[in-house]
This record gives sequence, structure tokens and C-alpha cells, in this order.
Amino acid sequence: MSTAQRIVLSLLLTLCIVRLWLMPLTGSFWADETATAFVVHYGAGHPSLAIAPQVAESIYYWLPWAAEKLGGFSEVVYRLPSLLALAGALFLIARLAARLIHPDAAWFAMFVCLSMRGFNFQGNDARPYALGTLVAVAGVWFLVRWLDSARWWDALIFAVCGALLWRVQFVYWPFYPVLALYAGYRIARRETTAGRGAAAAVFGVTCVALIPVALRALALFAGGRAHVIAPMPTAIDLLHAVDPVLIVVAGALLTALGMRWRSVAWPVSWSSLVLTIAWWLIPPVALFAFSWFSRESLFVPRYYSLRLPGIALAGTALAARFIPASRWLVVSAVLGLGILAWVGDWRLAVPDYHNSDWRGAAQAVNARVLTPETPVICTSPFVEGRWPVWHPDYPLPSFLYAPLAVYPIHGRVLTFPQESSPRVREYAASLLQNPLRASRRFFLYGTDASVEYWQRWFRASLDARAWTSRRIGPSGVVELVEFDQTDAPGL
Repeated sequence: MSTAQRIVLSLLLTLCIVRLWLMPLTGSFWADETATAFVVHYGAGHPSLAIAPQVAESIYYWLPWAAEKLGGFSEVVYRLPSLLALAGALFLIARLAARLIHPDAAWFAMFVCLSMRGFNFQGNDARPYALGTLVAVAGVWFLVRWLDSARWWDALIFAVCGALLWRVQFVYWPFYPVLALYAGYRIARRETTAGRGAAAAVFGVTCVALIPVALRALALFAGGRAHVIAPMPTAIDLLHAVDPVLIVVAGALLTALGMRWRSVAWPVSWSSLVLTIAWWLIPPVALFAFSWFSRESLFVPRYYSLRLPGIALAGTALAARFIPASRWLVVSAVLGLGILAWVGDWRLAVPDYHNSDWRGAAQAVNARVLTPETPVICTSPFVEGRWPVWHPDYPLPSFLYAPLAVYPIHGRVLTFPQESSPRVREYAASLLQNPLRASRRFFLYGTDASVEYWQRWFRASLDARAWTSRRIGPSGVVELVEFDQTDAPGL
């Protein structure tokens, strides 16, 4: 690689990272990030977390805790650990591409990663997923190194990564078959000097270290139905989860045909194909199968996000069938330019990964609250927020209303659950005379679906001639509606 090529590719990579990772850092937390702040500030033992004990079951929370101790509380400080973890993962993905595919394919693999919204979001998300990606990628890297050299130091670090991964997030168990399949394949094909006994010892130690996590996961699984946030997946959902690789390969094929490149010898070994394709397919397929077997859907993109590095590496490995070794850098540069132009989404001042502006909505409420007694009905953004866990005297602060703990509301907060029920509607009806009608103004604040429901309910229950309602503040996942009696005609 010439100096000019290195400068161009480094500049493109830097510009992509600035646009896709750094610029969104100052944006509002989304609901789950406010839960992170709640766990850090109030501890995993807070009574309100009893309804969702899985939320605090992660070693990740030590990172935002330490970051806040060093840099104070802010969205940027909380997201920095994820940003650094994702940067480390991207570096190791490049090393894996160079080792498994071709030295110059490292740039292509990195740009494929940056083309994926879900991958970029991890660097701007104060949640465990970027850490999980780093631990998974590091585990694969040291597994490859150990099988290449049979050095026990690499085996030890691999075992530590394996012991940590499930402790980062309870839904990461489908990644372990990827590691076992790759190691088993290379040992069976005698592509490593690490013998079966050594492999049994290393994987055995890892399994023993995971026993406490497995027991805890089984205990939490008994109440899993209360935490389901996704419908049962369909075959189309599964296809959408695995098709990005097909897009990468199709792009490489069309480029080769358009440029009239000659057919090239495939430089990728069968063991590398086994690893990358298993990494791409096993996490979503395993969670798809688990969801149908258990009838409790875990088929949520961020839950099978460990497939994302596999998508980049599998796509790169399969694309290597059509891209000559001398063309990797040119193709990578074109891909980087395309990402900067289209994935960067220049229609927006800053890329928005979650469309969930709790900070802006809270500011809009506080700007309009007349007195501390102005009612603000706040719905819970979490599925666990339902009757009878919620009740009319539900206390704050609470995990179920974590956005209020991060972005406080100055008015009189009245908590509502996420879902309606006869008991909740009965409580809402009791508020019509006092405090709502007495205040002559009140607000609905929460996620879009719940706010829309209660806006319709209150408009039907109040005198339409005496009350007006209008949406204000930011739009998207978070909605804010103002009911006002003073603006009604004839008053």
C-alpha cells in the first residue's frame, strides 16, 4: 500500500467515524439509556428493579459508573465507554479480515461495518452492546491466534473473553456455538497444533466459569414472558436479519462485472468461511428458533447484534471471490465515499439513531408548566409498566420512569403505565375533576403509542367545547400533548 492510498483511506475512515460516531454523542438519551443512568445512580438493588431484574444483570454498568466518577454526568461521558469499545472492536475486525481473508481486505471489512446502522449505533449507546461486540470479537481474535500458534497465553485470554461475554448480556449465549464450531472444525481438519486435549481443557474451563451465569439465566427465564417486547418473528424477519451479506456480495459481483475483472482464485480458506458464515448466521437463527420453541420472542435486532461483525467478515470473505487482490483498496475507497454520502444522512444536522428525544420533550414541558401543581401525566416507556405492578400511588424514583430521573419534570407528575386496562381507566376518570379540570391545563408525556391512546381517551372524556389539545415539542418515539382549557373558544 502506497503512502497516498493509506492517507486517502485513513481520511475517509476518520470522516466516517466523526460523522457517524462522534457527532451524535451529545444527543438525548433514549429510554434504555436512562435505565443505565438509573442503575448507576440508584444501584441494582433498588426496589423498582425487582420487576425487571435482568436489566441490572451486566458487568457493563461499571464502565458508565467509572466514567461519571472521572468526567461527571452527561450523555457524552456515559457513551464514551461504548465509543471506545466499538473502536477497539473495529480494530480487531480489521485484524481478523487481514488474517482470514487478505491484508488489504481489512479496509473493506471496516467500511462494511460502518455501513450498518446497528453497528454505528452501538458507539452512541450507553448500553452493554458495544462492550459485548468488543468481547466477542476479542474472543474470536484470540481463539484464532491460539489455534494458529498453540500459545497458552492466547488460550487464556480467549477463555477470559468467553467467561465475560455472557456476563455482559444474557442474550449472548448463541455466540458460543460459533466459537466451538470453528475450533472443532480446525482441530478435526488438523489445521492447528492445539490438540483435542488442550481444546477440551480451555473450553471446559470456560464452561465451568459460565455455570453461575447459566443458573441465573435459567432462574430469570421463568419470568421472561413479562419482559417480551417483540412479536413472534416470521420467516421474512429472519431473512431481513441475514440478508446484508447477500447485498455486499451482490455489490462485489456487479462491480466485478462492470469493471470486467477476470475471475480470481478464492483466497479464503474453508475454516475462515466456516467461522465467518457461522458468525453471520448462528446468532439470529438461534434466537429465531428459541423464540418459536419457547413462545417468548427474543428476536430483537440488538439482542442478536453480535452477528454484525460476522456480516462484515462473511461479506468480505464471499466478496473476495470477485475482487482481485490488487483492487481491494480502490473498492474500499469507493465504499467509504458511499458511506459518507448516504449513510451519513446529510439531511439531518446530526445522525439520529433512535428518534427518541426525552431531553427535548422534558424541556418543552418545563417551559410550559405554569406552577409546580400543573399536572403532567407520564406514561412508562417500559413493557413491565402495567397493572398491577403499577398502581395509582406508584412511588418515584423508579426504573419504570427512568427518563424522569434523568430529565426531571417540574410539574405535578402523575404516573400511568405503558398499557391501558380497566383499572387504569378508572384511575384516569378519577382525575377528571381534580386535579385535571381544576388546573385548567395538563400534559401527556411519554412514548408515542401510549400518548396517542390517552389523547383520544381524554378528548372523548372531556367537554370538547371547553378543552383543546395539541401536540408540541419534539416528535418521534417521544410525544408531548398539551390539554388547555383557557384557549377554548367562548371562554
